[in-house]
Amino acid sequence: MPPVGLRADRTLLCLGSLLDRLFTMGVCGCCGALRPRYKRLVDNIFPEDPEDGLVKANMEKLTFYALSAPEKLDRIGAYLSERLSRDVARHRYGYVCIAMEALDQLLMACHCQSINLFVESFLKMVRKLLEADKPNLQILGTNSFVKFANIEEDTPSYHRSYDFFVSRFSEMCHSTYEDPDIRTKIRMAGIRGLQGVVRKTVNDELQANIWDPQHMDKIVPSLLFNLQQGEGTESRSPSPLQTAEKERERESPAELTERCFRELLGRAAYGNIKNAVTPVLTHLDNHSLWEGKTFAVRCFKIIMYSIQSQHSHLVIQQLLGHLDANNKNSAMVRAGIVEVLLEAAAIAASGSVGPTVLEVFNTLLRHLRLSVDYELTGSYESCSNVGARIIKEHEERKLQEAVIRTIGSFANTLPTYQRSEVMLFIMGKIPVPGMHPVPVSTKSGLQGSRMIQVMLLKSLLQVTTGFQTTNMLTALPTSFLDPLLAFTLLEDAEIRLLVLEILLSLIDRHDNWPKFSSISIFSDISVLKLRVDKCSRQDNLFMKKHSQQLYRHIFLACKEESSTQPHFEALYALLALISVELANEEVVVDLIRLALALQDLALTNEETLPAYNRCAVHALSGAYLNLISQLTTVPAFCQHVQEVIEMRQKEVPFFLPEDVFVENPRIPKILEKPEGDVLFLQSKITEVLGGSGYNTDRLATPYIPQLTDEDRLSKRKSVGETISLQVEVESRNSPEKEERTPAEEITFETLKNAIVDSVGVEEQERERRRQVVEKFQKAPFEEIAAHCGARATLLQSKLNQIFEITIRPPPSPSGTIGPGYGQTQSRSVPVYEMKFPDLCVY
Repeated sequence: MPPVGLRADRTLLCLGSLLDRLFTMGVCGCCGALRPRYKRLVDNIFPEDPEDGLVKANMEKLTFYALSAPEKLDRIGAYLSERLSRDVARHRYGYVCIAMEALDQLLMACHCQSINLFVESFLKMVRKLLEADKPNLQILGTNSFVKFANIEEDTPSYHRSYDFFVSRFSEMCHSTYEDPDIRTKIRMAGIRGLQGVVRKTVNDELQANIWDPQHMDKIVPSLLFNLQQGEGTESRSPSPLQTAEKERERESPAELTERCFRELLGRAAYGNIKNAVTPVLTHLDNHSLWEGKTFAVRCFKIIMYSIQSQHSHLVIQQLLGHLDANNKNSAMVRAGIVEVLLEAAAIAASGSVGPTVLEVFNTLLRHLRLSVDYELTGSYESCSNVGARIIKEHEERKLQEAVIRTIGSFANTLPTYQRSEVMLFIMGKIPVPGMHPVPVSTKSGLQGSRMIQVMLLKSLLQVTTGFQTTNMLTALPTSFLDPLLAFTLLEDAEIRLLVLEILLSLIDRHDNWPKFSSISIFSDISVLKLRVDKCSRQDNLFMKKHSQQLYRHIFLACKEESSTQPHFEALYALLALISVELANEEVVVDLIRLALALQDLALTNEETLPAYNRCAVHALSGAYLNLISQLTTVPAFCQHVQEVIEMRQKEVPFFLPEDVFVENPRIPKILEKPEGDVLFLQSKITEVLGGSGYNTDRLATPYIPQLTDEDRLSKRKSVGETISLQVEVESRNSPEKEERTPAEEITFETLKNAIVDSVGVEEQERERRRQVVEKFQKAPFEEIAAHCGARATLLQSKLNQIFEITIRPPPSPSGTIGPGYGQTQSRSVPVYEMKFPDLCVY
């Protein structure tokens, strides 16, 4: 038996250990049997050595107790929170992990009405961990919060707040911890925490609205910051929200961020799109990320793929509004926004533009005009220097190209009827000579007007590319075709070429245009594999209404001295497409007459065409007659065309496309007038086609284009000429001219002489027109004012005569007092004083 002293020492040692354990368990002098049961159960889950982990058997007892007595759950949570706070303060992190594991298991097991009070204790502990300086505790708290976020609660909570967690998780996303591995773990924990906050609050109307700007301004920039860090990785297509755990473990911060960003946007309703996208725009502005375009495009690809398709137009509208807000920013910034618009429109569904279709195009066209002004003035309404102007012009050109491509991208998403409206809308914006006024800006002047015409026509070409319609009358209405064809008569070669390409895009409905991209002589056109359909009734009506207008402009375009190889190739393609797409028997006859008229045009000496243009017109007419002869399948016609082509190959090869439309044309310096078998004969063609049932009377009549007011108004060099010509047209209809022109009896001989002498009359009319233009350009202002004043006086006198006739009272049955003996007034007798014959009264 040990000595008494040794036994006393042992007793004291045991008492000390017991007291220490009692303090640890929070008993502090109380007997263990008197402690509440929930505290004893909580204490029992903690082992003596924290490395042993949670005591599972005791944890099962605690869980069973919590399920059996749910009213004790809030006290269990409060006690666990108290222990965890004490362990954190004493740096006993092993017990902290055990406490959090116990809390997680209780949360997963309990779904009673008292869970709300327990959750408050749980969130309090998570907050304690997130506020700690240790990265491991922050990650531990985040993991517990993520588990909690995945739990669907049975009862609502009216007073819970997640503001702290949004701020803290956003701060963790921007962690600058020294160790890169730990920094990555902290950032990924922050991303998962934000994902948990979104999941927990986005579908709960009783929670704080996570879509409020105060929260979105923290969440979205934090995600974009991590997405930007991994910019080298490619954006993936939308992935499912739930992926395998192994894949999640291998995820980088950028991949995790993209997945969370997609989930956030996928949960956005109609009214929340703006709050979700605005922080993205702000982030790209603050960090100058528009200029690089790559990251901005990637962000909006994620946005467009993630949001619901019916909400796409809201993103488009926000981008357009942001473009307006940056209208005086650098061209590279605006070009970046436009490039993002281009990508967004390509991704979005067909209804992406939304209800305000024309407003979208109006905004883009307005920025196109602004860019032209900026390019010509060299400043954004501020001081500029030569060096800045050169850089700015280069950047503005890139912006203009981006805007034009974006207009085309938007147009491709529209149905046919809306695209037709857009075409008319853009045409209404183009200054058309003689129809729409040519705007003379104080900044850009006439050069600016010309540039605007070119840019808007390029935009129109983008809209018409790929446009297919079954009804040409709706695709090319008069309100669109007339101003478009007016540009074919301008002296600007670039504008004329753009107009021809627009016409080709609209007429080509079976992708035949590429087969006529170059002018060639085909011995057998079957190698082209043309797609030809029977001409519909609508096409016949269109050609009946507009064919002569098209022929006239093709003829006059060939007379332009500034035409080059691309112009002749476009004209050949236009003739060929009309033959394939819109031709009936009458159209075929008119096209052959037009081709022969082009040959006569190249032969006449009255036109001052250069030698190259004459040879090009010969080659164009020959290549087209070769094509139309094979389309008509009349053997004698094909034989005549082939004989002429063979003779040209021997004697005048420079009348064939192979010698003209090459890099170095082989054209003689002196071009002699060809004769004989190298020319296509109208009499021969009329004879061979007449035998096949074609209208010989029409074929035998040479084609002569008639000039119209539209042609005269279109053919101008300056705005002054346009105004003068308009005044001239008005003067021709003035009363003065009507008085001077005697009445002429119209007979058959008169009409016949008018047709025969039409060329001479045209020359006289051209000379008179030139004199009128010269008068208004060179005459003194006083003379022009006197002329206008005389016209005004004459008009007033005519009006006075009309008023006198209308005001004069009508004759009465009782007679009037005629003018006699100096009397000039007539008097009307009232009806009730009139004396009627007896036979008129009953």
